[in-house]
Amino acid sequence: MASHYTPGKPFEWSQRFRGFLPVVVDVETGGFDSNRDALLEIAAVLIDIDDRGQLVPGDAYSTHVIPFDGANIDPKSLAVNGIDPFHPLRAARDEQKALDYIFNPIRQAVKAHGCNRAVLVGHNAFFDLGFVNAAVERTAHKRNPFHPFTSFDTATLGGFVYGQTVLARALKEAGIEFDGNEAHSALYDTRKTAELFCMMVNRWETLNN
Repeated sequence: MASHYTPGKPFEWSQRFRGFLPVVVDVETGGFDSNRDALLEIAAVLIDIDDRGQLVPGDAYSTHVIPFDGANIDPKSLAVNGIDPFHPLRAARDEQKALDYIFNPIRQAVKAHGCNRAVLVGHNAFFDLGFVNAAVERTAHKRNPFHPFTSFDTATLGGFVYGQTVLARALKEAGIEFDGNEAHSALYDTRKTAELFCMMVNRWETLNN
């Protein structure tokens, strides 16, 4: 294997994306303001490379999150994501523990692949990264594996590759099954975004074979 990335040739994660490890993330929240509105759910999917050199979704992690003290929760957001933040059987973690749960396997993957750090992949990634960064700041978390401002946006990539920026429409163009009834579950949306990201990167590699 070459010591550097060449389009269409086999690669290791440490050679691709400047040594950043792509990790797909989706959050469900109590609104659109990352500083004021509650983080309610977070999910992450690691990306693997199979024996054919194709990207495939890997291990997934998700957790419900207890709203931070004083957090705003907009009922309109709850109507969309279907979350009851105060359900007694919700098994949510506080923000510090939720970040630990999501970050620890990502940090292990970054180390295992010889990468510099992780890069967040999301659909409209600025939104997810904003809420992750706000939670990191609130909890003074010292072990955030993600680059603080660089991200990969599948809405932008979907617009470029398929002419569609809405997740459901981009998935349809890509031939990936999508169940609208499952949408706005952080884990489901993350898995589907991971499938879309893998397909678009694999398509690029195939074009360069």
